[in-house]
Amino acid sequence: MKKSGILNRHLSGALAMLGHTDEVMVCDAGLPIPDGPLVVDLAFRAGTPAFAEVLEGLLNELEVEGAVAAREVRERNAEAAGLLDGLFPGLELIPHADLKTRTRAARLVVRTGEVRPYANVLLRCGVPF
Repeated sequence: MKKSGILNRHLSGALAMLGHTDEVMVCDAGLPIPDGPLVVDLAFRAGTPAFAEVLEGLLNELEVEGAVAAREVRERNAEAAGLLDGLFPGLELIPHADLKTRTRAARLVVRTGEVRPYANVLLRCGVPF
């Protein structure tokens, strides 16, 4: 049995299948998820698990070379905006409608229990060398 890192077998397995330039959407409980990407739904109750907690765990396991979020996060969710700005100095901001469209091409969607608006980020996988 795994003793550290992400213990959820579905999420751990999905992360192991990712390669360079694959995209992972980490989203709040309200983001519409299109057919296509593999989905690991971690939502348990409103707010659990939190966006920040899930994102931190994923970043401990993934090499990320870029991130995209909705421009609206700056106006509507200062806490998520501060978190994303601190983690991703080169954060790309696009309209929320465009971010939802880009979710279709994600390889993996990780749904959190977050219920604050615009707590979503699309991660582009890098390589650790």
